[in-house]
Amino acid sequence: MPSFDIVSEIDEVSLRHAVDNANRDLTNRFDFRGVQASIEQNGLTVTLKSESDFQVQQLVDIFAKAAVKQGISAAGADKPDKPEHSGKTFSLPLTFRQGIDQPTAKTIVKMIKDSKLKVQASIQGDQVRVNGKKRDDLQAVMALLRESSLEMPLQFNNFRD
Repeated sequence: MPSFDIVSEIDEVSLRHAVDNANRDLTNRFDFRGVQASIEQNGLTVTLKSESDFQVQQLVDIFAKAAVKQGISAAGADKPDKPEHSGKTFSLPLTFRQGIDQPTAKTIVKMIKDSKLKVQASIQGDQVRVNGKKRDDLQAVMALLRESSLEMPLQFNNFRD
């Protein structure tokens, strides 16, 4: 019986490459000359620091472009509404999530059941396993989830026949 797993994972190496590329773009930006601005990574948390609130929002755009080039969706990050002001700088931490949380997993299972496809979806820890008799049904589930409006990057692993 064919099956696959739906997961949400962030590759730390790709994230580090995105941070490095964003810092490289930052050094070439004319509007950031002479400004204390940085993009730093600590595990799955990327911290954007600059001297003003507006510049932090520009850093978000710079980092998002670099992340997309590395295949990372910045929509999958937890981001506070406003940058934190401490002393001379504003900082904004972007925390990337690993795995699918319970409410999102339940939403995914409900979407699959509502689609009336002949597959079974079950939550297994921080991933969702989908089983079905036909490969075409499983591929239809993948297409359904790609078109959905979930605020989380999803990958499809362990596709087995």
